[in-house]
Amino acid sequence: MELKLNSLTKRYGQKVALDSFSYTFRDGIYGILGANGAGKSTLMNLITDNVKRDGGSITFDGEEILKLGDSFRSQLGFMPQQQGLYEGMTAETFLAYMARLKKLPGKSIRSEITRVLELTNLTDVRHGKIGSFSGGMKQRVLLAQAMLGEPKVLILDEPTAGLDPKERVRLRNYIHDLSKDRIVLLATHIVSDIEAIANDIILLKKGKIMLSGAPKELIASLPEGRKPLLGYFTLEDVYLHYLGDDEAEDEA
Repeated sequence: MELKLNSLTKRYGQKVALDSFSYTFRDGIYGILGANGAGKSTLMNLITDNVKRDGGSITFDGEEILKLGDSFRSQLGFMPQQQGLYEGMTAETFLAYMARLKKLPGKSIRSEITRVLELTNLTDVRHGKIGSFSGGMKQRVLLAQAMLGEPKVLILDEPTAGLDPKERVRLRNYIHDLSKDRIVLLATHIVSDIEAIANDIILLKKGKIMLSGAPKELIASLPEGRKPLLGYFTLEDVYLHYLGDDEAEDEA
C-alpha cells in the first residue's frame, strides 16, 4: 500500500500554504509536526480532496486519487481538527448518520457501529447524548467515525487538541492500537503526541519539508554543543532547533 504525494502545491492568494510537497507514505504512523500556519491542515485537506490543489499529484497504489474518486474515499478515514458534532445526537445515532454518508452497506451498519464503539471504548455510552460528553470522549467519537468502514488511510488533524494530559495519552494509545496494516497521518504541534508512536516524522515549516525521518534519526541530527532541555535529547529539542523560530499564524 502506497500513498504518494508529488510536488503538491496550494496557494491562498499570495500565501503559499503548501510548497511542492513530495513524500511517499506506506503502512505505519507518520507524525506531521509544525507550528500553527505551517501547512498541516492544508496537507490533510488536499489528501481528503476537501480543497483543490494548485499543482502536483496524489496517487494511491499508483492511481491518481481524483480519478479513483469514490473508490479512494471509501479507503479514507478523516478526523478533522474541529469537533463538528451534533450534540443533540447520541453517539450511536451520530455514527449511523456518518455510516450512511460514507455509503456503507445497510446490512453492515449496526455491526460496524458496534465495532468502532468497542475500539474506542465508548460502548457503555453509545446511547448517551454527545453534548454531555467530555472533550476526550468527543474526540473518541470523531475517531470512531473515522474508523467506520475500516479505512486503509487514516487522517488525523490535531486529534488531541484541547485535551488534558490523561485524555491525550489515552487517545494516543487508541491511535497506536488502530495503526496496524494502514497508513496513519497525524498532524499536530504537540511533540509528545507523536514521539512515542510515530514510525516517521515530517517537520513542516512554511509549507515545506524541513526534515524527515524516524524520531531517533531526527534526534541524532542535532548539532554538537546544543544543550538538551532535560539531561538528554528528545524530539522537543528537535522541534525547538528546527521550528522554534516559527511565528504562530492562523492555519491555512
